Amino acid sequence: MKMRRAMNTMVLTVVLLAGAGCVASQPQGKPLYDRLDGKGGITAVVETFVGNVGGDARINGYFASTDLAKLKVHLVNQICEASGGPCKYSGRTMKQTHAGMGVTDAAFGALVEDLVAALDHHKVGKAEKDELLGALGPMKSDIVERK
Repeated sequence: MKMRRAMNTMVLTVVLLAGAGCVASQPQGKPLYDRLDGKGGITAVVETFVGNVGGDARINGYFASTDLAKLKVHLVNQICEASGGPCKYSGRTMKQTHAGMGVTDAAFGALVEDLVAALDHHKVGKAEKDELLGALGPMKSDIVERK
């Protein structure tokens, strides 16, 4: 139960911090939410990302009993809020959620790879990817407990 909750939150964190979106041709002065095509663009990337994780034998076992529909709603709301959109996320902090879970660098890395694949699939521009992936660094220390 604890591991499943930790991995669910790790997905939330990675998506939140690494971002999501579909088109990056808009000016950088706009909020990230708008540059990601709003809630529709975020939802599309989350759908692809969760599918990628489900097909990834390195980490999909963590999600065997996860309510994926509920997870997707939380992911979309968290990304929406974090990118300047109108949604609200009220989940726990990453440190609280991952405490004692033993999340490894390898599991975290696999999740990031799956996210990058989803961003690439939706043709997220380099500037948006760089902005979003750059935010991953500070959160990793709250998630990974085992090198």
